[in-house]
Amino acid sequence: MHRSALDAATADRHPAAIRQMRRGLALLEAPGIDPQERLEVRTRLRNTLAFCLAETGKVDDGLTQLAGVDAELAGLRDEELRAHLSTLVNLNRAALLCRVGRIDEGIAQLDREIERSARRLSAHADPEAVDLLALALSNRGNAHGEVHRHDKAARDLDRAVELADAHGLPLRAAIAKHALGNAVQRAGDIPAALRHYHEANRAFQALEPGLLLRLRIDQAEAMISVGLADEAGRLLDEVLPELRRQRIGQDVAEAELFRAAAALQDGDLVLARRTATSAQRKLLGRGSPAWAAVAGLIALRVDAVRALGSRRPVAGVVRRAVELSAELAALKLHDQAAFALVLAARLEIRRGDPDRGAELLRSVPKTRRITPIDHRMLLRLCRAELALARGNQRVALAQAKAGLAELGRMRDRLGGLELVSGTAVHGRELGELAVRLVLGGTDSAANAKRLFTWLERTRAQLYRYDPAVSTVDSELGERITEVRTLSRALLRARLDGLPTGELESRLKASQRAATRMGWGASPWGTPRPVVTPDEVLSRLAGRAMVSFAVSGDELIAVVFAGTRVRMVRLGSAADATEGARRLHADLNALAPDHLPAPLAAVISASARREAEKLDRLLLRPLAPMIGDRALVVVPTGALYVVPWGVLPTCVNRPTTAVPSATAWVSAVRRERDHVEGVLLVRGPGLQAAQGEIDRLAGYHGDARLLGVAEAKVGAVLEALDGVELAHIAAHGEHEPENALFSRLELVDGAMFAHEIGRVRRPPHQVVLAACELALNRVRPGDEPLGFAGALLAAGARTVIAASSRVGDEPSAAAMADFHRILAGGASPAVALAEAVSVDPLRRPFVCLGSG
Repeated sequence: MHRSALDAATADRHPAAIRQMRRGLALLEAPGIDPQERLEVRTRLRNTLAFCLAETGKVDDGLTQLAGVDAELAGLRDEELRAHLSTLVNLNRAALLCRVGRIDEGIAQLDREIERSARRLSAHADPEAVDLLALALSNRGNAHGEVHRHDKAARDLDRAVELADAHGLPLRAAIAKHALGNAVQRAGDIPAALRHYHEANRAFQALEPGLLLRLRIDQAEAMISVGLADEAGRLLDEVLPELRRQRIGQDVAEAELFRAAAALQDGDLVLARRTATSAQRKLLGRGSPAWAAVAGLIALRVDAVRALGSRRPVAGVVRRAVELSAELAALKLHDQAAFALVLAARLEIRRGDPDRGAELLRSVPKTRRITPIDHRMLLRLCRAELALARGNQRVALAQAKAGLAELGRMRDRLGGLELVSGTAVHGRELGELAVRLVLGGTDSAANAKRLFTWLERTRAQLYRYDPAVSTVDSELGERITEVRTLSRALLRARLDGLPTGELESRLKASQRAATRMGWGASPWGTPRPVVTPDEVLSRLAGRAMVSFAVSGDELIAVVFAGTRVRMVRLGSAADATEGARRLHADLNALAPDHLPAPLAAVISASARREAEKLDRLLLRPLAPMIGDRALVVVPTGALYVVPWGVLPTCVNRPTTAVPSATAWVSAVRRERDHVEGVLLVRGPGLQAAQGEIDRLAGYHGDARLLGVAEAKVGAVLEALDGVELAHIAAHGEHEPENALFSRLELVDGAMFAHEIGRVRRPPHQVVLAACELALNRVRPGDEPLGFAGALLAAGARTVIAASSRVGDEPSAAAMADFHRILAGGASPAVALAEAVSVDPLRRPFVCLGSG
């Protein structure tokens, strides 16, 4: 009975464990049981019951139960058994104390028990003694990590793993690795934390799936720290129902707390306030004052955001922030206390009292190496706003520059495209402040250069890296294969009219699992410096560059042409966003091959009107500067969906879209491995593809062809390695929620953007004759990511792809024209401009990269 109850408790199935233990305690009252045996079993049951009661109710209930167990233990005559059971009780007591933030009390208890267990192990190396010592070390290591004693935490947890591995205790080793992930996360090493979580995840799935719930909470915390609030929110939404069903009080409250933090980062203030308040209420009820204060800080942050958005921040919010800071400091939560104080200072500055704000800032301790990045960014922002309030713009900009440099150093350590792009959210307000300051000046050439430099510091940082040699490991490869299999099964079910709900859920879960596997990888690449305006001018070679930016609702263009850099204020950003979306919708509606002529005429007329309006807003005002030059365009926000060849100004004008000027200059001047040859791939289900590929082969004498039967994922990825030009004609689809699962459909299933990392030497030029694969998911900081983006980030110099849906017939015709002109010696941008100009609305392809 006790064994099954203990297993249920270990797996966090506390209600079931409580039922079993109470049943066991009742059975012990039966006559005829040896009193000493009854006392031993009763002690074990009550010890486990205490932990479960504390987890599902108040910690004091558990501690009271343990005090009763202490009293009963005195009745055991077997000294060795009494000592062993006493250790179990004390380990439980220490765990409960640590769970509610009474860390030093818990560690003191653990110190005594570790010394006792080590003595026992040296005398008798039995499995139970090993298990107890490994458990105690794991708990103490986790506790040291909570209070940022990172060396002690690592020492305890490494010892626990070593001990468990040596004595064949895989579950105990996995629990220690989970705790090690927590410790290194608090030390600021997110990639290492994610690697440890991944190892623990794999073991828990095989040995004890019940432990995955707690692991998910800690993974979500790590995601939030690197700006992946949406992913963290989805993960927590998955686990919260089960946590509530299991009534794991502390874990429910912590999951709600982090759900609130994710919602706050994502801008959902209503959800953030509601879940933070719910978490705080639960934590107070459980007797967890430290955790409750942290939940209170999130609620305060929501109120501060609202107050900062009002005409005059509310004095009551400032007062609460100062009081909460003192409360957090008393609880030894020093980083959180500092954060609350910085919030108070920022609110005072906004209320028009910079002297009081400065006074509060002087009370904020210096940041430490382990200070979270969002705390560092808020402090920089507050100092910048204080400098502005005192009329010192130079200091404000210096603070913004220093803050973005700090953020960049954090980004440089991260692996995986999602992590590198997600961190931009932490620097968003600093970047917006800097851009706003520059725009407050004159429209001089000098100011235009300053604006450009700030834009390059704040946008599309993902594309500033020379990617490291990347591989997809076998485990990730297996997971991606699973995603591919589920994708095909889902497609078949839809075609057969079968229910798809379960398959869709499994597919999403498998996609998320595959995505997370890459997050603990080595750094994505080596960062390049931001380019200067003079470097851009020196590389244009007769082209013009237009870099768009938004501040508030103002749309601005920085224009490079000839030897000059100018800034032009264009009008409403909201109008541009709406126009881009309307044009995108019209082009999608126009895509099918056999639309009725009257319907096609109506949609075409609408698309031309939208293109004309967008052209008048975006490019017509720049005509005197750009003349008839070829264009390099750096979009922003919704402008990433614009197929530039559709706009009247760009018809038959070579136009290249790039995520940043830094990325473009790098692509233009990059020295690459030697590549040669042409690869032509024909995917399944394209009626026009047979003739298209045969026609293209006629333009490239050295072309290698992969027909439908040969166009398998592995074969295509292998064939891409080391070719000069690759053309893939296949159905494609952009995945807006999980951009790296945007895909090309091949004969054995989907080839995902995730898998581009398997190509050691990406082609110099890639043509994706498929729908929508020029689309991106655009994160804060203009961090675009999608199939074409993954190719560029991996090292491809130029990618041709469609930003809207495109019919099979116009796609085949456009590609035939493109390759004919390209084979004649034209650059990709020139060849595409001429090919698209034949029928711009039905050929919405864009040239991305170097051009």
